[in-house]
Amino acid sequence: MKKENKSALRVQNGIEQPLHVNEKVLSKLLEKKNKKIDLEKIFKGILAHDRVELSKGITLIESNLPAHQDLAQQLIERCLPYAGNSIRIGITGAPGSGKSTFIEALGNYLINHQHHVAVLAIDPSSHISGGSILGDKTRMEKLSASPHAFIRPSPSGGILGGVARKTKESIILCEAAGFDIILIETVGVGQSEIAAHSMVDFFTLIHIPGAGDELQGIKRGIMELVDAVLINKAEQENLFKAQLARDQIQNALHYMPIPPSGIPVFVGLISALYEEGIDVFWNHVMFYVEKTRQSGFFYQKRKMQEVNRFEQTLIELFMDHIRHHPEINRIKTELEQLIFHQKISPYTAAIQLYEKFKLPSK
Repeated sequence: MKKENKSALRVQNGIEQPLHVNEKVLSKLLEKKNKKIDLEKIFKGILAHDRVELSKGITLIESNLPAHQDLAQQLIERCLPYAGNSIRIGITGAPGSGKSTFIEALGNYLINHQHHVAVLAIDPSSHISGGSILGDKTRMEKLSASPHAFIRPSPSGGILGGVARKTKESIILCEAAGFDIILIETVGVGQSEIAAHSMVDFFTLIHIPGAGDELQGIKRGIMELVDAVLINKAEQENLFKAQLARDQIQNALHYMPIPPSGIPVFVGLISALYEEGIDVFWNHVMFYVEKTRQSGFFYQKRKMQEVNRFEQTLIELFMDHIRHHPEINRIKTELEQLIFHQKISPYTAAIQLYEKFKLPSK
């Protein structure tokens, strides 16, 4: 006679459950997912200033799928003849300096003066998931509600410098959509300033006054890149500190060479919260653009940026090829183990891999 199993860990036959998602809804979702991308519709929508189609276009160029990348390049090529007619402004600063508040104040000011403003806000990404915080759009409530503004937070994807790899292409689409002012916000850490500087016409640092030496937290490298330093939060209670910070920065700039543009760095006081000093800053930007266009520096800089972008893209393509090449990966993994166990130096390992796969000179 079989003993009855008295264990509580018995599996009972369950009742068949219905789908959690309505079958009709699920069918529509799958249909939408597999639907072919209408490139013509996106392109025409961009030229017609349709922000929804512009968003779709930027989503396409941010995709890493090979099929999407091919379509994205077609879209960029078609938009290129309609691009280039904007002023591109980079904005950086430490967290808490008030970049987003300043961008909203500047954006609203520009819209009131008949401009169309696109904001490409590059958010810090999770190194684990690659996801984006996407907080800027929620902070710029008034600006994002304007039909003359477009705000696009994009994850940096863990790329060095925190600037999204496709930001340059996003600029092209925004310009084709009729936005004549493009604002690029960086996370303000690491080398993001260098990456942003390589794609804008005018570069701005937002700084806040504090106790002690105002220059202590500003790297020399960033001071060599900027065209303007704005001391934010210069309200009445902070005015003395803000003025002191401005004086210290101006004094320090006397010991630095004149920028390649030939125009000294502008140092100004603003209160982004109360939208004070925005007009003075923008008048200087217009002065800078006019003078550099007259001298030819404005156009020369853009041409050099395109050449640098070509070189950067070439490096990215080579690195991508290396990462996906089975034989290179096999040898690379072996060399990494030797480096880890200190049996070979990183430099020697790199030379060995390079010598094995380098192209013949003839």
